Parts: sequence; structure tokens; C-alpha cells
Amino acid sequence: MKKNNETIQAIDSLARERGIEPEHLYELIEESVKTAAKKSISQPRDVDVKFNRETGQFQCWSHLKVVENVEDPATEISLAEIKDKLPLAKVGEEIDWEETPEGFGRIAAQMAKQVIFQRLKQIEKQNVCDSFRDQLNHLISGVVRKTDHGDVIIDFGSAEGVMRNADKIPKEIYEPNDHITALLTEINSEHPGPSLFVTRATPEFVVKLFELEVTEIRDGQVEIKGVSRDPGYRTKIAVYTEQPRIDPVGACVGLRGMRVRNIVRELGGEKIDIINWDPDIRVFAANALKPAKLASITVDEKKHQLNVKVTEDQLSLSIGKRGQNVRLAMKLTGWNIDISKLEETEQTTPQDDFAEQVRKAIEALANIPAIGPEAAEILVHSGFATVEGIKAAEEEDLAQLEGIGKEKAAAIFAAVQEL
Repeated sequence: MKKNNETIQAIDSLARERGIEPEHLYELIEESVKTAAKKSISQPRDVDVKFNRETGQFQCWSHLKVVENVEDPATEISLAEIKDKLPLAKVGEEIDWEETPEGFGRIAAQMAKQVIFQRLKQIEKQNVCDSFRDQLNHLISGVVRKTDHGDVIIDFGSAEGVMRNADKIPKEIYEPNDHITALLTEINSEHPGPSLFVTRATPEFVVKLFELEVTEIRDGQVEIKGVSRDPGYRTKIAVYTEQPRIDPVGACVGLRGMRVRNIVRELGGEKIDIINWDPDIRVFAANALKPAKLASITVDEKKHQLNVKVTEDQLSLSIGKRGQNVRLAMKLTGWNIDISKLEETEQTTPQDDFAEQVRKAIEALANIPAIGPEAAEILVHSGFATVEGIKAAEEEDLAQLEGIGKEKAAAIFAAVQEL
């Protein structure tokens, strides 16, 4: 056969350009035209296609048994048919018989061209995906390219990723060229479409942000025991340490709140409640329901339920806006929580003691310069009796109180966030 150096050189050049071993490319070529070979050969035989590395030509081979009379054309060939080319062949032998159809080279070359480039794209995608394997379930950063039917298309350098609509933080707006950090949750190397899928909406995303920001968590000195999240609105995270000299909550908050403030900024202002985990479910649940103060907790092991009693002034705070506080507490603890108001017959605090508590609450808030006595009285009588209670509220909730207004609410909200 005539040597086809041009074909060989083209394949070698393509292999070098795409960073693929030439032998692997030859195997792709052979595999890609095998189907075409079966259709071109009149007999229903299992055909192997070989690409001759010397000549650049395609050859079709069948593995057959030599017989006198053919009963199964798919596996047998007659002695009479092969005697001119293989005069020494005998009945009963198994041979490799070339039966390359006329004009097959042209058909094979056309099909090979289509399939090769398709397979090359798959190989390139596989290589890109492999480079991200070590980053699965870790934070990665990229640049927003566009949005498509609610999905955000992100350029991660060597790969394209997608943040699906369900994985976005509600209310966040993503514009082209915005830099974005997200959690890599899925690598798609086998199917068409984007190579990477990321999220910003899961609790695990918040966990990774804390691991990045808090050295003690990264070093294993502080452990995250649980996270519950309402993306874009509020997160509760329970932390624990066995190191007596480390305050796990303080470590997460950071000096002057710097660590948690950086995370809140990344989350677009989402509120974060950092609480102490405790092996005693009563203590853990009381922490999880903060900023509300509970009167009592009873445990129903059979129903896996906690029955919580609160005073009337703590009822709305314990449940939270649209039930958010208790819902997140249940996700965090893994227990059902039933909250009810403490009846008057169960009250142990006389009315004059309650009045004293109100007075002290007003006095405590009044000592904060941005609040003052007048606003403190309005806040306490409106159910915002503590700094924690104000922090748990929305700024607009404060602004709607008669005698407060938007400007005063902004000043109060900013002041308590610094405490």
C-alpha cells in the first residue's frame, strides 16, 4: 500500500495540539469507524477496524473459522474462498481475514473526522473536570458571564460552570463580570452541558465560609456541630470546642466582630446566629431558640419532641417572623419543637417583679448612646427588650414603630450590630 504520510502527520499534529497521546487518537479513529465498517460489509460479521500507522489506510478484519461448508456467515468462512490468499489454511483453523470494502477509506475518513472532534471535545472536558476533582465540595471563585433563564453562567478559568436558579441566594442580583464565590457541588464530565455546578444557597456553603475565615475551625480546635439556613435571610450555626481556653462563639465572631462581618458581607447581609452546642438537648434547644428567653423545656423522647413554655412577651420572639426562628431551631437540633405560652397559673414571677424587669430593660437600652431613654421605652414596650432581640429583628421592623422612624432605626440597628 502507498504510504500516506500526510494523514499520519495530520494526526500527530492534532495529538500534540490537544495534548493527547497519538496512539490514543489512533484508537479513537478505529473505534469511530467500526460501525460504518459493519454496515459496509455484506456479511453480518463482527468486524475490527485497524488504522495502519505506516500507510494511513483503514483495514477491516474479521476473526473467522475455516470450514468446508458455511453454516454461520457471521463466524465462518469456506476453505474455497480463502485458498488463493492462504493456500496453507486448513479446515478447523481460525484466521483473521481482511475484507475492506471498496471505497471504504473515503467513508471512514468522513466519519472519523466527525467522531474524532466530538471525542476530542469529550477528552478535553474530561481533562478539565479532572483538574477540578480535588476542589469538589470546596469554595471556588469565578466571573459571571451571563444569566440564562434564571441560571447564572460562570467562567472559572479553564471551565464553565452553572449556578442553577435553586442554588442562588434569593434577592441577589448577578451581573456580567461580577466576581463570585460558590461551593462546587457537582462535576459533569460524562454528559453535554456545563462542566461544573455550584451553589451559594446550601448550609454547606456557610460552613466553608466559616472554615475559610475562622482559623480555629480550620485547625480543628473548634467544631461546627450543625447548621440550619434560610438562604438570604438567616442562618443558625452551632459550634463546640473541647479546649477550655477557647470560646467557640467568640472565635467565630472575631475581634470586634470582624470574622462574622466578613461572612455576612459575602452572604449579602444574611443574619447569622452563632450558638454554643451542648450535649444536653435542653441547653442546646434553649441556645438554638435565642434571642428568646424560655420559661421551661420538657423532653418527650417517644415523640422526639421538645415542649417549650415561654412568657407572653417572649412568644413572638421565640417563634420568629413567619416562624423562622423555631423552624431553624428544629433543623439545627433535629427535634420537633412545640412552643406555647405560659399560663397565668404557671407564672412564678409577681407583677411587680415583671415591672422591675421592664424598668431594667429600658435602663439597659437607654445606656446605649444611639438609643437613649425615649427610644428605649418604645422598644421595650414593643417587645424588643434586649440587644439580642433588636439584632434578630429587621431594620424595617424598628422603623415602623411609632416614635422611631427610618433614621433612628438605622442608627439603632447599626449601634447594636457593633456590640
